Amino acid sequence: MLDIPNAVITYILHFIITERSLAYLLVEKDGSLLAWGGRLADYGITNLCKGEQIGQQVFFLEGLLPLDDSSLFLPFIKTENDICADIHIFSSTEGDWVLLLDSIVDEKHFSFIQQEANSYSLLQEKISRLEH
Repeated sequence: MLDIPNAVITYILHFIITERSLAYLLVEKDGSLLAWGGRLADYGITNLCKGEQIGQQVFFLEGLLPLDDSSLFLPFIKTENDICADIHIFSSTEGDWVLLLDSIVDEKHFSFIQQEANSYSLLQEKISRLEH
């Protein structure tokens, strides 16, 4: 394990919890919801029912669970509230964990870069047509 000072760990945890709107779900291997917490309402996830199938309660998880021993990372997933989230799904002895972290800042940055690349491609196309 890395030797990370407690002050750094505390800062990172605080940052993730407050700035990235950390939310989580714990799902049993049979697909039923076991526990949840964090800022789920920020993602439009409300009115959860313990013991009910997670795919019926959170649409974007339909078909993703249960996991085998691997993990999944799904970047820039739009939730029902049109919030962009990075979703991390991994297994543990308790069940499958689903972590949601707000990625709206990353999405805006990525969109800007993509727009610049598209503008550059269009400019290249125009130059190519002018040369011929």
